[in-house]
Amino acid sequence: MKITNYENPYLGLSAGIEKYDILILDLTLPDMDGLEVCQEVSSKYDIPIIISSARSDVTDKVMGLQTGADYYLPKPYDPKEMYAVILSLLRRVKKTIKEEISSDFSYDRASHSILFKDKELHLTQGEHEVIITLLEAKGTVLSREQLVSACASLSDSYSKSLDVMIGRIRNKLGEKSKNPRYLHSIRGLGYKLTP
Repeated sequence: MKITNYENPYLGLSAGIEKYDILILDLTLPDMDGLEVCQEVSSKYDIPIIISSARSDVTDKVMGLQTGADYYLPKPYDPKEMYAVILSLLRRVKKTIKEEISSDFSYDRASHSILFKDKELHLTQGEHEVIITLLEAKGTVLSREQLVSACASLSDSYSKSLDVMIGRIRNKLGEKSKNPRYLHSIRGLGYKLTP
């Protein structure tokens, strides 16, 4: 089991949350309330969230669960209990491991891979971030700025890196830029993926 710790919520949110199997979240964070982080993550990603906090008031527990947490574990706790909760949530996730996004795209949570027509797409981290962001937009056009801000691998909306990634994704989908079936460039606006 690999654990990554982020003291700053903004760093954690920009780190590519979708690649993690589970999120353990404290409510008392610098610059941002843990409930805001919980709500943002649960609205964008399908990842189990455990809130572990010294705030053990019933109101905090209810709000944590209502904003998207799957479990609320007040501090102090026995590490064995935390481990049991993690295993329980991961078992539940494995039951719905292959999430169908459309008839052609699905997401395998166990391996963090995107399947296209039931075959795994071999993507770089950046390509993975771009295609997941576009798939989650469900056919909505995303501007270059929106894609860059959602993808940790990209830093500049004026750079050609995004165009290069889009081109490589198109190649992996087996389509050409002139008449694409899935990945469309919308002149002056951005990109959209039609699953």
